[in-house]
Amino acid sequence: MAEVLILFYSRHGATAEMARDIARGVEEIPGVTARLRTVPEVSALCEATEDTIPESGPPYVSETDMRECDGLILGSPTRFGNMAAPMKYFLDTTSQLWMSGALIDKPASVFTSASSLHGGQESTLLSMMLPLLHHGMLIQGVPYSETALLHTQSGGTPYGASHLAGGDSKLPVSDEEKRICKTQGRRMAETVKRLKS
Repeated sequence: MAEVLILFYSRHGATAEMARDIARGVEEIPGVTARLRTVPEVSALCEATEDTIPESGPPYVSETDMRECDGLILGSPTRFGNMAAPMKYFLDTTSQLWMSGALIDKPASVFTSASSLHGGQESTLLSMMLPLLHHGMLIQGVPYSETALLHTQSGGTPYGASHLAGGDSKLPVSDEEKRICKTQGRRMAETVKRLKS
C-alpha cells in the first residue's frame, strides 16, 4: 500500500480543512492511503515545550512519518508571503533526513491559505518548495487540466491548492478550492502508485 503524508500547520482551521480535502482526493485512488500530520506551535518563550500529542486533530509529525511516506504534500498558512514559523521550524530540523537522502526522488507538492487574495499565496507555495528541492524531492503542481483553476474567484494556483480565508480568516473553503485540493491529492496518489510499481 502506497502512502502520502499530508503535513500541515493550521492556525484558524482552513489549512486543516484543505488537508482533509486533499486526503479525500488521495484516498480516491485504490491502493493509496493518506497520513495526516501537523507540527506544534513555536513559542516565544525559550524553554516552552508542547505536549507530545496535540489536544485535537492529527498527531505531530515524526521523522519516521517522513521516512516512511511515498509522497509528501506540505501545507501552511501564508505569513508575509512565506510559510508560517512552525512549519519552517520543523523543516529546519530535518537535517538527518537530508544527510541520509531519505526523501530523494519522492514526489512532493504544497498548499496554502491566505487572508487576502493578493497576500502572497504564490510566494508562500514557492518558498515551501525550496527545502523540498534541497531534499531532492520531485515537485508537482496542479495542471490546468483541472478547469477549476480557470474559473476560481478565490484560491487556486498551478503551484498548488490555495484558499482565500478573508480578513477575519472565516471564509469557508469554496467548492472550487475543494475541487482543486482533491485534484492535487488524486494527482499525488496516482504518481506514488506509478512510482511504487
